[in-house]
Amino acid sequence: MSRILLFLATNFAVITVLSIVMSIFGLNQSGTSLLPTIVTASVFGMGGSLISLLLSKRMALKSSGARIIESPHGEVESWLVETVRRQAAKAGIGMPDVAIFNSPSINAFATGAKRDEALVAVSSGLLESMERDEVEAVLGHEISHVANGDMVTLTLIQGVVNTFVMVFARVVASAMSRGNSQGGGSMVGYYVAYMVAQAVLGFLASLIVMWFSRHREFRADEGGADLAGREKMIAALERLKFGQSGDLPDSMAAFGISPSVRRGFGALLRTHPPLSERIDALRRLGR
Repeated sequence: MSRILLFLATNFAVITVLSIVMSIFGLNQSGTSLLPTIVTASVFGMGGSLISLLLSKRMALKSSGARIIESPHGEVESWLVETVRRQAAKAGIGMPDVAIFNSPSINAFATGAKRDEALVAVSSGLLESMERDEVEAVLGHEISHVANGDMVTLTLIQGVVNTFVMVFARVVASAMSRGNSQGGGSMVGYYVAYMVAQAVLGFLASLIVMWFSRHREFRADEGGADLAGREKMIAALERLKFGQSGDLPDSMAAFGISPSVRRGFGALLRTHPPLSERIDALRRLGR
């Protein structure tokens, strides 16, 4: 809750300053106030992200087809639940729901709006392809995401960025169409400029979000090493290099352990760093 309040306060403070600066420089369209635009952008930018966060568990279960383990059936499910329980206690969080989703890919994810009411899910392919030590490390990685509050932080950063994109697109469009709009000119130029500005600014904003997403993977790897052991975490990442790392739904891609495959300029939009970089970072921890 404190993290959410902090981001809301930050968003409000920066948007207020932005409003004052834009008013000083006269970046209004036809002299109208920017307050309605700022309020609307905040509601849609932050509100949409907060709603998405609150529904994240339900959406993750539905999109992945994951089944929560209510009562463990068999030794594998019992081991899985007890391992998560032990790691959650060590990390200082409440016991998450544990789920399995049917997929031949080697993947896992964690999500949830609260540290004490999270969801940790693993694929059937991961359980079939990895050794117990490697699965333990993957679970530690996901538990670390929960303990670090990564789902909340990433969602709220996205919300703040969305707000800025909407407001700045309005500013850019107003500046570009100023001459055309004076005297009651056509608004076509304004709307075209707004759409182009929103597309460009949205792309630049996504670079910020993806940078944070990659950064948090290193922290989660370190957390997994603390909870399960550094060599186990390295072994799990090595296994991912040679396994079938299929894709999660787009809405869950940033929360899986398996990296997105992008090369060249597209690497800037990766949700995860390359596995080789993550492995090297873990090996440097032991030096």
